[in-house]
Amino acid sequence: MAERSRRSLSLAGAIAAFCGLLLPVIASAQQAVIPLQLSFSDPGARSMGFGGAFVALADDATAAFANPAGLTQLIRPEFSIEGRHWSHSTPYTVGGRVEGLPSGFGLDSTVGLRTATSGHDTTGLSFLSYAYPVGKWAFALYRHQYADLEFAGATQGLYGGGTDCCQLRLWDNQWTSDIDILSFGASVGYRIHDRFDVGFGIVYYDASLDAHVEEYLWDEDTPEAFIAPNSYLPERLVRSEDLFVDDTDWTVNVGLLWRLTESWNIGGVYRQGMEVDIGNRVLAGQGVDFGVPPGAVISQVSGLGTEFPDIYGIGFAYRRPDGRLTVSFQWDRVLYSNIPESLRLDDQTIDDADELHLGAEYVFLDSTPIIALRFGTWYEPDHQMRPIIDDPWLAAMTLNGEDEFHYTAGLGLVLERSHFDLAVDISDRVDTVSLSAIFNF
Repeated sequence: MAERSRRSLSLAGAIAAFCGLLLPVIASAQQAVIPLQLSFSDPGARSMGFGGAFVALADDATAAFANPAGLTQLIRPEFSIEGRHWSHSTPYTVGGRVEGLPSGFGLDSTVGLRTATSGHDTTGLSFLSYAYPVGKWAFALYRHQYADLEFAGATQGLYGGGTDCCQLRLWDNQWTSDIDILSFGASVGYRIHDRFDVGFGIVYYDASLDAHVEEYLWDEDTPEAFIAPNSYLPERLVRSEDLFVDDTDWTVNVGLLWRLTESWNIGGVYRQGMEVDIGNRVLAGQGVDFGVPPGAVISQVSGLGTEFPDIYGIGFAYRRPDGRLTVSFQWDRVLYSNIPESLRLDDQTIDDADELHLGAEYVFLDSTPIIALRFGTWYEPDHQMRPIIDDPWLAAMTLNGEDEFHYTAGLGLVLERSHFDLAVDISDRVDTVSLSAIFNF
């Protein structure tokens, strides 16, 4: 049996793992997966109830982020607060076969791959804003939780090679990651014409990431240990790696809102993606002689700029003249290809994605308080990092992605100077519950 040779982790590869954004990826078959999920959805439970189709409505204080041009629709100052609960379910490769037939012994008993799912629940303040209209102008400040996710997993017993000889086993690994990205923004809207508004915003991002990966030889250099589970013994540690981000960036948002008629709106928005510097540090373990003492730094690099996706959105909204029924549609173009292009990767890429959002609201105007029911759905195309070279090990660790449909529902209670909204967004990989309130002064 032959041990699969390994090369050291490159910083660009590690960053590709980090920047897979939303789904589990690795940069090469010889590297550990660090799956992360980010959310590009608009804030507020009302927007969520519409399936995220809010750019052509943007008629409350959450417009500070969703479409700053919509701020001019406010009559009085508004304060918005939202809390969300996220329940993430992230799949990753545990082991199995990338090629050849299994021996049928120990861990090498699976045809194809073995996968598992890492779950993480978190609850917190997701959005806070204050909007103040003055004549043709409107101004707003906000805070937005862009990402908050922890992940832990392990891969052991990933085999390949021939059926009868020259069996290969990828070095086993275990990893953890913790990402936290906050944004703070200032937006302004201006009414150019009775039916046409524009908006502009600046956004400050504060991003942090701590990821730790450890790679191990199997417990002993014996045929029996080759097919046995790994105990992750300290003396069998090959190397460890820390991937880290502690950076900030400024970006811009631009929006427009055109009221074609009393019932029809068109809205558009552009959001610039942030750029952060990522670094890594690789330390030698005891399992392999790197020519340096265990714990010594093998390599250390920092300052590689990585671009997050730019987003373009356009939407249409119809509101019946009596105000009871509203239907909204939105198309978002998410430029995920910014990531591999900024990293100059030549073995992987991410396809740009076209998200489609559709939602409707029915308002019971005769009730006290006024009740609004909302339903929506949105289409999220696959946007995993995928290999563009023929490498079965890389393909094994880069799980095939799937297009997803999200289904949303919401309830709103409207009072004279406030309204309260509750919404849910259900999908295979993440379920979200949102509770928000808006107060007029």
